[in-house]
Amino acid sequence: QVQLVESGGGLVQPGGSLRLSCAASGFTLDYYAIGWFRQAPGKEREGVSCISSSDGSTYYADSVKGRFPISRDNAKNTVYLQMNSLKPEDTAVYYCATCGRDYWGQGTQVTVSS
Repeated sequence: QVQLVESGGGLVQPGGSLRLSCAASGFTLDYYAIGWFRQAPGKEREGVSCISSSDGSTYYADSVKGRFPISRDNAKNTVYLQMNSLKPEDTAVYYCATCGRDYWGQGTQVTVSS
């Protein structure tokens, strides 16, 4: 059974940091570009970041560029999103997914508030 399971969300103050993890099971991440999407209340789901399967090249949305480095550990079948300098507008449910949107996690809530 294919599964992506996110963890690491929570409540954080503006300027703080969180690290999201996404553990894959039932398939090998090595062959997939994998990334993160988010959906804020009343807004459409948007792509945040993706990392390729081949050369580790990355994509970032302009809104998170320089703040949210993405990384992957194929040995652990896990991808990470380090979220730094968080802002209230980063509040959303964050989803791990293959960049081709074949497989999705259940989402983890990130709330940035003082």
